[in-house]
Amino acid sequence: MRSAGLFDLQVNGFAGVDFNSDEVDADRLDHALEAMLATGATSCLPTLITAPPGVLAARFAALDRAVARSKLGPVMVPGYHLEGPFLNSSDGYAGCHPANAMAAPEISMIERLARSLSRPILLVTIAPELPGSEDFISAMCSAGRVIAIGHSAADVATISRAAQAGARLSTHLGNGLPQTLHKVDNPLMAQLAEDRLSASLIVDGIHLPPHALKVMLRVKGLERSILVSDAVSAAATEPGLYPFAGMVVEHASDGSVRLPGSHYLAGSALTLDGAVRNLVKWSLATPEQAVQMASYNPRNLMRLAFRTFSITNEVGQVTWSPELRPLEVSVGPVGRTFPATTHRGSPATDG
Repeated sequence: MRSAGLFDLQVNGFAGVDFNSDEVDADRLDHALEAMLATGATSCLPTLITAPPGVLAARFAALDRAVARSKLGPVMVPGYHLEGPFLNSSDGYAGCHPANAMAAPEISMIERLARSLSRPILLVTIAPELPGSEDFISAMCSAGRVIAIGHSAADVATISRAAQAGARLSTHLGNGLPQTLHKVDNPLMAQLAEDRLSASLIVDGIHLPPHALKVMLRVKGLERSILVSDAVSAAATEPGLYPFAGMVVEHASDGSVRLPGSHYLAGSALTLDGAVRNLVKWSLATPEQAVQMASYNPRNLMRLAFRTFSITNEVGQVTWSPELRPLEVSVGPVGRTFPATTHRGSPATDG
């Protein structure tokens, strides 16, 4: 099977490299992107999480320099995803994000962060129950950015107003939520019921068990479902301790990534080709459908943003083995061939 290259809208790091570090450089970034190519990913939005404004500015500056000076960055990285700091700081909603760095949405903060970047902030995840969210969403959408809802306690009415203002995505739907919620009047049900929202899904069997994923896919449908990795530096590595946004996270033998000694998940060790294989293995999609959710659907969501910022995204191509492992991957002038027997990634690549 041949397909377009996969496109990861949410990747915090990869192959031992933390994108949320002000020490990331071109060599480290190329190492991570080379490892991503081996999983069929030809495009990604490096994702920075919640941090104080000065720290975020330093991290964006380092990441942007790395992209501009790297070999693969100019081909594979059209822009960035900011997940926070405009999130709900309450316990359970904040997850591993530092709650003390969270704040209400601020248009000028995005403008300050983006002003000196060579590539745009294309996707911003917020909690729309925060003060000023509707004006923020409208302004961001008018500027061509895509707004997603995540780490949010918003009710049905608030979700509806956010979608009316222009929000178009639920970030890692089913996660960034407390374990105990009202049985029906809750942010998960509200986002599932909002037809204007697509949903990004972490298909590792840890963030979402297959039966819950089955329900979400049936509600959202193929065209509004998007596979993301939410990978951190622990992705495509062996179990152990890894850096993430000033923290240390533990990649366990079961494939989960958590703050040591905590029940909070801290991103994942998933790769997008692993997510594709999982959907097929669990009989939730055909190979073609699973690949569409990881390639065409994210690009379709970002289409207007690409046009607004005059971005020509290199789609690339992947040739798959019968076991749905990438054999040949190309994007722009870059081409790679992988032996069918080569094992890439950690034992936890698939859920």
